[in-house]
Amino acid sequence: MQTLNQKYIIQLESIKTSIQNSDILQRYLEDEEDEVYNELRNAFEPEIQALHEKIVHENPLQIIAFEKLLFDDEYEGLYLPRILGYSVLRGEVSKDRIKYLRPQSHFRDVLLTVCNSINFDVLKLRIGQALQMGFALSSDIWITNIIKSIDNKKVKQFLDSQKLEKYRDSRIRWTGLVKFRKQFESLSYQSADFPTSPSELKQLAPALSGFLLFRASSGLDNSSLNGPIKEFIDNKDFRKSPEYIELMIIIGMCYPTKDDLRISYMNALADLRDNYPEFDEQYFQTLKDLLDSRIDFKGSNFKGFSDMIDRKKDDQLSQYYNMMDVVNSKGYVHNDAIEAVASFYEQHEGRSIENECTRQIIFGHCAELMNNLPLESYSDYFEINKVFVSYMNVFSNQKFNQNVKDLSLKYIKRLIKKYTDKRGRDYQEIKKFVKTTFLELGFMKEKELIELFKTKRKKKVA
Repeated sequence: MQTLNQKYIIQLESIKTSIQNSDILQRYLEDEEDEVYNELRNAFEPEIQALHEKIVHENPLQIIAFEKLLFDDEYEGLYLPRILGYSVLRGEVSKDRIKYLRPQSHFRDVLLTVCNSINFDVLKLRIGQALQMGFALSSDIWITNIIKSIDNKKVKQFLDSQKLEKYRDSRIRWTGLVKFRKQFESLSYQSADFPTSPSELKQLAPALSGFLLFRASSGLDNSSLNGPIKEFIDNKDFRKSPEYIELMIIIGMCYPTKDDLRISYMNALADLRDNYPEFDEQYFQTLKDLLDSRIDFKGSNFKGFSDMIDRKKDDQLSQYYNMMDVVNSKGYVHNDAIEAVASFYEQHEGRSIENECTRQIIFGHCAELMNNLPLESYSDYFEINKVFVSYMNVFSNQKFNQNVKDLSLKYIKRLIKKYTDKRGRDYQEIKKFVKTTFLELGFMKEKELIELFKTKRKKKVA
């Protein structure tokens, strides 16, 4: 967590002064009516939200420090329910158990601040869902310790009531988490910590990876991250760790590097290639894992990384990116690209990690094209299918073939829904192409093709 820039502190102090001097607050202190507190919220929370968004965009590593300043009683608990929700969502959740990988200290701190606030009775009306989800993802011991630390019996009872029995089922926890995340889709709240030691690296890497991927895809200003990224790259104590390699790949693929940061990156990459014999294997395994996670790396991502590779070293990385350079410069549909892929592919066993990465990247290009191909351009699909077949012949891989089939069939079904006139030229062209090509490629059997183009009878209304 970075300390908060003084310019943000000044802006936040100004909001606090306005709150304390407001007529609305004076009325609330006299009446203690929920309606008046809502007036206070409507008057000042938009300003806090705007400042919160500004910091997230400009200096995301300072956002926790900003939120902690709002613990001051003179902010009257404003914006704390929103922060509680953010703190719940920032925690790294295990994929199998759907539980936090480690205790969430910021979630605890925000919750205790709410519980100890003189405005608790009105704040509790807005924290139920966040609290239920946070408790569902936390351990029973952690929750018990929090409740024990509170003296007020009324608050204890409220917290106890937020431990829902249904969330003992991991499937329901996951469903609840997905629904809760959707409520915050339009908001920016992500932050992370950069590790300073190898033990911290193992602990913080998953959240940091997610944070860096989010920032890279969001179009936000990431210049404030250059310093921490450079410090991370330069730390030689990290270089034997697979977590370091994963973060290096994400940085190299997703973040523009220039000047000192570029020099640091290229030096670290050269060091990994020269001094860590297992680097090649770890690199491709990590790239595969990222692609398996549906990280959408574009050609520009690979080019940015490729430009930082010293080709004088003839290792797997150089060979792979020599091939990728042809694919990205000429386009994967070009004959030269297909030949470059085939040449690289034939030098490795079919199920090697290098070949698996190659298949995934090529299929990603195929999927991007098909998902964006207008239905009116179906004749282009007839031509593109020839490229698909070329790669199917190169790879001789059942999973790749199945993925291409699913991609093609999805597009064909959309065409059939659009072109319904069975005597029309469009329908006949589509039917002729599919019945011939899908049969030849083994995508579908003759009986299945007949069923595909068979008119579905509508049920008669009684």
